[in-house]
Amino acid sequence: MMARCIQLDMECAAVCYTAAQLMSLGSDKAQELCRLCAQFGRECADECEKHDNEHCQECAKACRSCAEECIEMLEVF
Repeated sequence: MMARCIQLDMECAAVCYTAAQLMSLGSDKAQELCRLCAQFGRECADECEKHDNEHCQECAKACRSCAEECIEMLEVF
């Protein structure tokens, strides 16, 4: 029941970590990864919101916030 949620959580974390690394390196690919990170964040939030667990709701808020930050970072590039 939670397999999709857990999978998206792990994928989102991996993409966010990589995006942060590329930004800190000043990579010219950081913008593309930030766009992908925002997409993962929204998808993860959508999935987590389907579950009533408190930790899923907290995760959804964090993922949505992360996605918004990634969109703002796109404006910086």
